[in-house]
Amino acid sequence: MPLQARRALALAGALATALALAACGDRVPHHFANAEETASSGLYVDAGPITYQVQISRQLNPYNAEDKEYLLGVPRGVSPSTSQMWFAVFMWAKNQTNRTHLTSDHFTITDTQGNTYHPIALNAAANPLAWTSQLLKPGGTEPAPDTPASNDLTQGAELLFIVNNSVYDNRPLTLHIYPPSGQEAMVQLDL
Repeated sequence: MPLQARRALALAGALATALALAACGDRVPHHFANAEETASSGLYVDAGPITYQVQISRQLNPYNAEDKEYLLGVPRGVSPSTSQMWFAVFMWAKNQTNRTHLTSDHFTITDTQGNTYHPIALNAAANPLAWTSQLLKPGGTEPAPDTPASNDLTQGAELLFIVNNSVYDNRPLTLHIYPPSGQEAMVQLDL
């Protein structure tokens, strides 16, 4: 192959690689949730102007050393009964618009029997992983980079619920995200 053809081929390959790498960091592809559909954990959903993702959701064991950390900041006297359990949802959010927006502070979980669960108000001073509504500048995320929540294994801020043990029989669970403005989003949770 002539030198000029090899150079053209190498240049074309470098250009293709540069274009592929340039796409990294662009607006994250996400799934738009609407009233007729529910996304699953791991997919991106838009609730109002903010994009959300459930990083992980799971039952917590208060006797497990790691899970004890997730229960920091629970108000005194709040605990599940023998027919209930702790359930955590770890969320991530990003403002992909060109204006500052507030993340949601209103979430619920519903099961297939119509039971509705509300998150426990965690003391964020005692639990650095607690989800707290934030004003996000364009490109901002919650949790912010280099924070305990972003560096935790879950890579998300925590919403903590007390749910009935019967949720295993009443699956799927659906997380409802009610934004300060705009349309709510729904995410089916892993259990």
